[in-house]
Amino acid sequence: MADANIRIPADARNRLAEVAAAEGMSLRAYLSRLADELLTPAERAEQAERARRMLREWNGYDPSQDEEERLDAELDRRLSEAAR
Repeated sequence: MADANIRIPADARNRLAEVAAAEGMSLRAYLSRLADELLTPAERAEQAERARRMLREWNGYDPSQDEEERLDAELDRRLSEAAR
């Protein structure tokens, strides 16, 4: 596999290297693993659609867009409250 150079601030590189070392990995291996595990926006949307489809098939749950937005707002509110 060919390597690529990515320019980032030294502070960011140092932080990533520290995180990688704490997991017993080189920075190169850590970034490769991260790239393999992170989902693109399209992959996240596909995963969410699969989850909605499974819920619909399993128990008939099929929230409307308004209900999803209301539930998302409620979750955000509760997470914010818990973080205080």
